[in-house]
Amino acid sequence: MARSYRLAVWWGTSVEATSGLYRLKREGTLTAAETTQALRRLHHLRTRWDEVGPSEVLRETAERLLARYKLRAGDALQLAAALEWCSSRPRERVFIGRDDDLSEAAESEGFTCRHVA
Repeated sequence: MARSYRLAVWWGTSVEATSGLYRLKREGTLTAAETTQALRRLHHLRTRWDEVGPSEVLRETAERLLARYKLRAGDALQLAAALEWCSSRPRERVFIGRDDDLSEAAESEGFTCRHVA
């Protein structure tokens, strides 16, 4: 029997994704219909993932990660949320991302990384 996994994401993930979709629409990369379809898919995914909400611990972890790695603020929050989700025990946990700097930091913290295109 195949194992079923739920995604755990930072609470700001849907805002970041929505921002990116509207940017692509403004740039002409996505049509209005494609944007609407993508937003519907995002909403559907959001009903299926577990969100890690904001906290003082998450903020402090993100700030520590910014001092240690070459990350943008949003990426540091993503990684901090992943670390909070697994109680800072990332061994055998998969981190999915596109950004090379974020993936390198996640691997350094102990995650197994999967890159998406």
